[in-house]
Amino acid sequence: MIWSRAVLVALCLMGLAAPLAQAGPKLLFEPVNGSVLYAEDIDDQWYPASLTKIMTAYVVFEALKAGRITPETKVTTSEAAHAQPPSKVGLPVGGQMSVELALQALIIKSANDVAVMLAEAVGGSEQDFVERMNTTARRLGMTNTHFVNPHGLPASEQVTTARDMAKLSMAIVRDFPEYRHLWTQTEFRIGKRRLGTHNSLLKTYEGADGLKTGFICDAGFNMVASATRNGRQLMVVVFGEPSGQERALRASSLLDHGFATYGWKMLFGTPSLDTLPVSSDPKPVVSVRDTVTSWSCGGRRPARVAKKGGTRKAATKAKTSAAAAAQSQSGASAN
Repeated sequence: MIWSRAVLVALCLMGLAAPLAQAGPKLLFEPVNGSVLYAEDIDDQWYPASLTKIMTAYVVFEALKAGRITPETKVTTSEAAHAQPPSKVGLPVGGQMSVELALQALIIKSANDVAVMLAEAVGGSEQDFVERMNTTARRLGMTNTHFVNPHGLPASEQVTTARDMAKLSMAIVRDFPEYRHLWTQTEFRIGKRRLGTHNSLLKTYEGADGLKTGFICDAGFNMVASATRNGRQLMVVVFGEPSGQERALRASSLLDHGFATYGWKMLFGTPSLDTLPVSSDPKPVVSVRDTVTSWSCGGRRPARVAKKGGTRKAATKAKTSAAAAAQSQSGASAN
């Protein structure tokens, strides 16, 4: 963890220091050069959830650049793709869409079915595509990351770290600037349907310009967020927040801190992702399901005082909760 007296004071004043110690790994950095402005537990393993789709997009972008596919190439909904739980587009088996539209569905909607469709189209099979994901991860220096699927749905062996996710995010904006607009879009259309992003910062944070959110119960609410102000781009990796709202607040607070303190931090010099010492005792991946503020994960939710006639409402809510919990057990990666 990077600490100095001045940084500690600044974080406390901004309400960052105490909460950060209780949450998952955090990393604030400058993607143009990898300078690290704040780091906490960045080598601890974590479930990436739908942040996996950043790598899926990277591999698809490589295929486009190599000419193996084009934006107009059609990807098809296989039975395996159709069987994926939400978040999804939900085309019937045999349904098709262009790679261009599929990338929007992957990045903006975080569609699990489309992740499989793209994997099968680019890799020939989902398994071969995943092998390509892992080869790419090694090439990018993601030494503590392993993928077993292209969407991020629960898998015990699918892990990453905040440092590795930062390296991937740096690479995708550096190597494929022509697709930057996909990370900034707040919605897209499929036929008559309008589908929106799960990244609330794109609508609420000044200068926000990407990248991706992720959620499964065992990982909590993850995010890689990017923002640019006065020509300077900063990124933050946030893992394991208990709710989507707290994820957005944590990311925006860290970005605010980075923009506010960037000048004096550069005066004293900062380490980079490559020079910052690797933890000698990183923690293995753990589930944070019990800390997630969501009935869909079986977690905590404030109790409410029962009102007259509330028994029937409570019963209905219990049924809804049970159904949602069942869906969460299947590993829905919704946002």
